Amino acid sequence: MSDAVSPLNGAKYEGFVTVKAMGLQGMITFRGDLSAAKVKKAVKTVAGTDMPGQRECHMSGDTGVAWMSPDELLIFVPYADVDAKLDELHKALEGQHFLAVNVSDARAMFHLEGNGAREVIAKLSPVDMSPNAFGPGEIRRTRLAQIPAAFWMPDTTSVQIVCFRSVAEYGFNLLKTAAEPGSEVGMFA
Repeated sequence: MSDAVSPLNGAKYEGFVTVKAMGLQGMITFRGDLSAAKVKKAVKTVAGTDMPGQRECHMSGDTGVAWMSPDELLIFVPYADVDAKLDELHKALEGQHFLAVNVSDARAMFHLEGNGAREVIAKLSPVDMSPNAFGPGEIRRTRLAQIPAAFWMPDTTSVQIVCFRSVAEYGFNLLKTAAEPGSEVGMFA
């Protein structure tokens, strides 16, 4: 068996914000009845956080849960723990109708850091990035230029992004271009 590697091997760019390709992250796509008590309990046990509401993302380090649609979550766990966490979900939800799949190696993650992080995303996405419309703990599933992606703000000066691994290099280049020094608009200053 080969060793897993992240798509861009920790690539980093210093613009008016720092753009960094993150390492391996465990991710489980979960589909089911998100209002079921059994599902809520199982997800909380596996992810260590409460079930998020609509368009919310609850993260603590490399664990957490993101709301993706009315019947879908993206569960984050340490990469090495994905198989064990999937087993936990299957045991806890035995007899329940659900789907839980390891998508860790099919996704790439990026981290933006700096006061201009909102502006970088605003250049690429149709989401209103003003502080009144989007803030820490919220997630959006949308597009960055031509690629499907989801992003959230862990705090007021950073953004985490998930996209398909197959477009990781294109996504990194988009973010680099949007973060080029001298291209700041100062929209959210």
